[in-house]
Amino acid sequence: MITSLITLLASVVVVILFVRMSGNPMGHSSAYMRRRVMNWAPIGITYALLYMGRYNLTVAKNAYGDLMSKEAFGAIFGTGTLVYAFSFILNGPLTDKIGGRRAILISAAGAAVANVLLGLVTWRQPAMSLVLVFSVLYAVNMYFQSFGAVAIVKVNSSWFHVRERGMFGGIFGILISAGIFLAYQVGQLIVDSFHTTIGPDGARIVSHPHLVFFIPAAALGAFLVIDALIVRDHPREAGMKDFDTGDASSGESDKPDPLGVILKKVVMNPIMLTIAAIELCTGVLRQGVMQWYIIYGKEMKYLHEFWITRNWGLVLFIAGATGGMTAGWISDRVFGSRRAPVAALFYTLMLVSVGVMAFSLDSRWMLGICVFVISYCVIGTHGMLSGTATMDFGGRKNAGTAVGLIDGMVYLGTGIQAVSLGYITTKNWAFWPPFLLPFAVVGVLLAIRIWHAMPKPARPKP
Repeated sequence: MITSLITLLASVVVVILFVRMSGNPMGHSSAYMRRRVMNWAPIGITYALLYMGRYNLTVAKNAYGDLMSKEAFGAIFGTGTLVYAFSFILNGPLTDKIGGRRAILISAAGAAVANVLLGLVTWRQPAMSLVLVFSVLYAVNMYFQSFGAVAIVKVNSSWFHVRERGMFGGIFGILISAGIFLAYQVGQLIVDSFHTTIGPDGARIVSHPHLVFFIPAAALGAFLVIDALIVRDHPREAGMKDFDTGDASSGESDKPDPLGVILKKVVMNPIMLTIAAIELCTGVLRQGVMQWYIIYGKEMKYLHEFWITRNWGLVLFIAGATGGMTAGWISDRVFGSRRAPVAALFYTLMLVSVGVMAFSLDSRWMLGICVFVISYCVIGTHGMLSGTATMDFGGRKNAGTAVGLIDGMVYLGTGIQAVSLGYITTKNWAFWPPFLLPFAVVGVLLAIRIWHAMPKPARPKP
């Protein structure tokens, strides 16, 4: 409990220090900077809570034990992530139309209700197929979850200039890491505190963990109200002046683009398609480590008391937060706000780590180092591409559609790995790293291909 509180406080300090370190390259007023923090902080916390209400399924799976097999977990998680991926076809353009503020409210409300229903099923245990019920409800949860990333990027596309978006990418990585921490570390704390007893023989007895779903639902409900009161789509709606953000929508009015223009700018843009392909690989690598290491650690006795296994949420938070900050700083300060060079460098590190991991499954410290480095790199890459490049190349007008395309591919990759690794690891865990390796290779090659890519601002029509 104390470790969790210290980490949460440390995360706040880390964000503040990172924001200060990033400076103010556009010379915004202090009043604007304060209001911008007030805008992204509540929506950012909501995004982190959405993660808590998404990956609590993994915590529940481990608490269920044999009642939810690896194949069943893979089927449930895979179904949900595929729904999440294809939901972006609708929810990306819809968010561009209704605005990010409304989208985050829809996301928080829908995910809260879905988590309440998942908690009720966990608590009451109805006499029907656990896999079927969880698959349906988790799919509903993931549909509403899909508004989250679209909403936060859409809102911030009007508040951050291209030259500042490396900083936002770092913040995005920190928020993802905080959400993972809440899901794994705080989620496990909930199980240990409210659902675990010690039997007469000293064995741990874990009851059905319904509070793992109820508590995130309650927190999302609270921030639904806070977001409605504080978050605004544009600076002008908060009493500030709008400004040219220097992205692909620069020089254009706020009038929505027609479908043909959206297709040209986003869906048929070679750079966006390359980023989408990289992010499919990111989805495989990210969840292929984040989800399956903790399951591997629960199965292998030599990892049961290993510090990394017992503090997996904290490890992911440290890796993701530092990866996000480093990637953002390097992008803006070293590569002139280009995102692909950072992705290429981080993917190279991932490739090396996955290769070493293939020979280290029996070495807990070497395996621990590998999964830490992969987590560090994958969150940094994801923040740069899904959180930042989408704003750059989609522009503020089409940021929702751009995030929809990119994050949809992330979760298509997530679905691929969930179903594949659920089957593969049941046969033999030795196949786990080799499955990940080709995706790391493809990610490196694609990132190098767009090394020099930068958004081209539109010109106002005569």
